[in-house]
Amino acid sequence: MIIKKADIETVAVKPSQYPEANVPEIAFAGRSNVGKSSLLNLLTNRRNLARTSGNPGKTRTINFYRINDEFRIVDLPGYGYAKISRSQSEGWGEMIEMYLEGRPTLLKVIQLVDIRHAPSVQDVQMYEYLRHFGLDGIVVATKADKVSTNEKQKCISVIKKTLGLSAEDKVIPVSTLKKTGYDMLLDELEQLIEASASVTE
Repeated sequence: MIIKKADIETVAVKPSQYPEANVPEIAFAGRSNVGKSSLLNLLTNRRNLARTSGNPGKTRTINFYRINDEFRIVDLPGYGYAKISRSQSEGWGEMIEMYLEGRPTLLKVIQLVDIRHAPSVQDVQMYEYLRHFGLDGIVVATKADKVSTNEKQKCISVIKKTLGLSAEDKVIPVSTLKKTGYDMLLDELEQLIEASASVTE
């Protein structure tokens, strides 16, 4: 897949603000500061489509991006940042739950984890939640340039074991700095969209 067009369509905090559910959607979720905005900018070849920040937890909305006029990428609020108040964290949790549970056009949620560390308790909870709703299956291990080639497979094994991934689940190591691995992720997105189209035909 080549993303030739990417525009922000809607910024929402509640279902009444979502765009019409008329195209497939693929959402991205991950801890604050895992590199989600940088990854979305790399995928879309747009430097500032998703705003990156030195302040983790800045994304406080659900951001809908229209891609190639055929599907949407949905950027979910980051979770697990300690300096955010409990009430804020709970509010974002409810925001994410409402979207995941009630969005009929949602095909998959891509979960991001930092390849350098074992997934956190919140990462595990999120993946179990996705598994419950059948939205699991693809994990992106960000910051892959921070580990050596020899360490990479060991880190991926830790991620698989900690999240309880099945043999069919995929872990894709990506480096936005080196611009590696994202092409594999684009292929996965393309397969999801094509499979969705074949079902609706």
